[in-house]
Amino acid sequence: MTSLVLSLSDPQSVLENVGGKGMSLALLARAGLPVPPGFHITTAAYLRFVQENQLQPQIMKILQSLDLSNPLSFETASQQIGALFGHAQVSPDISEAISNSYAQLCTDSSLVHHPAQKPRLPSPGQFQLPVAVRSSATAEDLPGASFAGQQETYLNIQGVEAVLAAVKQCWASLWTARAIAYRARQGIDQGAVALAVVVQELVFADAAGVLFTANPVSGRRSEMLLTAAWGLGEAIVSGAVTPDTLVLDKTSGQVVERQVAEKQVMTVRTEDGAQEVPVPRLRRKKAVITRDQAAELARLGREIEALYAMPMDIEWARSAEEFAILQARPITALPEPPLEWSLPHPKAVLARGSFAEFVPEPISPLFATLAVPIARQATVQLMNKMGVTGDD
Repeated sequence: MTSLVLSLSDPQSVLENVGGKGMSLALLARAGLPVPPGFHITTAAYLRFVQENQLQPQIMKILQSLDLSNPLSFETASQQIGALFGHAQVSPDISEAISNSYAQLCTDSSLVHHPAQKPRLPSPGQFQLPVAVRSSATAEDLPGASFAGQQETYLNIQGVEAVLAAVKQCWASLWTARAIAYRARQGIDQGAVALAVVVQELVFADAAGVLFTANPVSGRRSEMLLTAAWGLGEAIVSGAVTPDTLVLDKTSGQVVERQVAEKQVMTVRTEDGAQEVPVPRLRRKKAVITRDQAAELARLGREIEALYAMPMDIEWARSAEEFAILQARPITALPEPPLEWSLPHPKAVLARGSFAEFVPEPISPLFATLAVPIARQATVQLMNKMGVTGDD
């Protein structure tokens, strides 16, 4: 029987117990890579919560009303399921298991042993360690389906009650409209999915970004692509900021190409969470990563790629000149070696006209996932009737 909670590097931290993100973090931790300390709340806790509150039959009944051609039906289903989770109660044994693990993480925290880092724990028995509470689904971060950004992450959560509330919100995020739609398109059984949660000590990042151990733009596996911005990594993940972009030689870690962006916003910690703030003017056009730091990230990237034996998409953070690895997932779209991405007609001038680019207002991710393909198909059919042909 799987425990309700597991240590981050526990050998039982496999996909069905801790989800894709949790399994990846466990592998990284066991390999000695710089992963923030933490623990897993396993899928057993989620399944018991769902069973004790008799949620599964209600969830499946709601999903029966989905209309794949109507994006609003996914939003409606998500809201209805979210309300079910909001009213459901977490049993005392689950709460106790999570509370005890959080208290132990607070006791063992590096913030206690490194007084230069802030904030320190107030006093023994007052557990207020800032943590990141991150969803980890059983159909996530897989070679064929990444599910990146489908479920929720909550940053700078402090105190037992806040952690318990964030865990419950993570469980509910298994049923966001985007997640439901993505699973439907991937042909994944909605009734077979479950969610684990990873609770980790928050990295007080002054910079963060993503490292691809193969260049996803050119397809070259001899290069790495590195992005970097100030503050926590959420501004990059959400698309709120254009980060610096560096192309690295994979073998040496040397910078082959660097584009320094004007970084307008960054995500920072607040007393009760995180928020976007303007980047100080003097740092907006300043390079986030030095050449030596790029080489160190490349070294970590090579080690992680060797561990997984495939190109990887790695989230990192930098605090006090030290790097932490926050996540690693397979890159799901690359040409097979030795091929690279190439233009079908090298001398041609190509243009792209996407339906979404002509919509006057910003579109939601769910609209892009469901409505844009439908509109594109209708447009192509209309053009064909008019005698205009071309690639879809």
